[in-house]
Amino acid sequence: MAIDSSNPTSDSTPTNAELATRASEVLVGNYAPQPIALVRGEGCWLYDAEDRRYLDFMGGIATAVLGHANPKLREALESQAAKLWHVSNLYTTEPQIELAERLTSSSFAEAIYFCNSGAEANEAALKLARKHHRDHDDDRFEIIAFEGAFHGRTLFTVSATGTPAYWKGFEPLVPGIHHAPWCDEEAVRSLLSEKTAAIIIEPMQGEGGLRTPEPGFLRRLRELADENGCLLIFDEVQVGMGRTGTLFAHEQEDVIPDVMTLAKALGGGIPIGAMCTTRELSRALMPGTHASTFGGNPLACAVASVVLDELLEGGVLGHAKSMGERLGDGLEAIAADAGPDQIRGVRGRGLLRGLALHDSPSAVIEGCRGRGLLVISAGDNVLRLAPPLTISADEIDQGLALLREVLIESN
Repeated sequence: MAIDSSNPTSDSTPTNAELATRASEVLVGNYAPQPIALVRGEGCWLYDAEDRRYLDFMGGIATAVLGHANPKLREALESQAAKLWHVSNLYTTEPQIELAERLTSSSFAEAIYFCNSGAEANEAALKLARKHHRDHDDDRFEIIAFEGAFHGRTLFTVSATGTPAYWKGFEPLVPGIHHAPWCDEEAVRSLLSEKTAAIIIEPMQGEGGLRTPEPGFLRRLRELADENGCLLIFDEVQVGMGRTGTLFAHEQEDVIPDVMTLAKALGGGIPIGAMCTTRELSRALMPGTHASTFGGNPLACAVASVVLDELLEGGVLGHAKSMGERLGDGLEAIAADAGPDQIRGVRGRGLLRGLALHDSPSAVIEGCRGRGLLVISAGDNVLRLAPPLTISADEIDQGLALLREVLIESN
């Protein structure tokens, strides 16, 4: 096939529109990207193809935890790239061991399985739950999840996801998965049976609208799981790694799961996921039962180790907690000034916050982008804010001022 010489080359500077056209011609259309093409970033700022600057309040969907082009992450990536990129899990590599040691020393976990994404981490967790029970001659295969939950896009994880719109066209779904209403203890109790392998829940729903469980609910799930003999899985893909004010969101409830999944912020933007569990439970995944070619890649692990170091030893976690309170207070002030006819309430914790609106936030997202602020949605009517945890007080205030312009001053 001849190459179309009309495409922009390195000697030209394509516009946002030109890049959008090229993308539409060669990429699968399963996304609906905003009408800008981002070409570089620095800290909490992003720049499009026409060199317009944007304050990033979406953080790559809660992923760019240390901001863009972070010098320490770049150094880790470049240093590891000069040594070893990939050898597969047929061999042991030190970066993988070092990251697993950091995770186990900072959590309840004793054993870590590495993969590439949150969906893969949750897939592994759900498979682990079934396999663990089968290894003990217990025919448990059912999963209890929650309405509004989001656990991924593989067939197993999308089946566990509690939003029917994500199921459409992919039926039949994986059998044996039940969805309880959010925070409905009695519904969970009624769904539990001798067939239940695990309960899976996000300690705070992300895609489901930034819904936080009522105090004590996670602890009651722990008790129900123990009474039933099933596992309790916490999906911390979006809410973990300092996003809600503590390293892991479940720490705020003083509850320990059997399995925890991580991704997104774990690599600071480099693809990596992790399933964290106990040594006893990990024995279910013996050689040949589950694998990932790129899981635990030396490049990703080297970067993720620095992310953890910066959170725990570099002062980022404490800074993020302070900035989360500042962001929350600012949103409360905006909501009070806008009034309940426009804003139904403020949601979230730490630096994962949202405004519950009466209608779709699409117009607000567009208005913010036009003023140089990038935000996203969560669910049908929640405006979601998830900036890098390194964001400054001044940048928080700039973003809040722009948001106020869109929501109040322009109306």
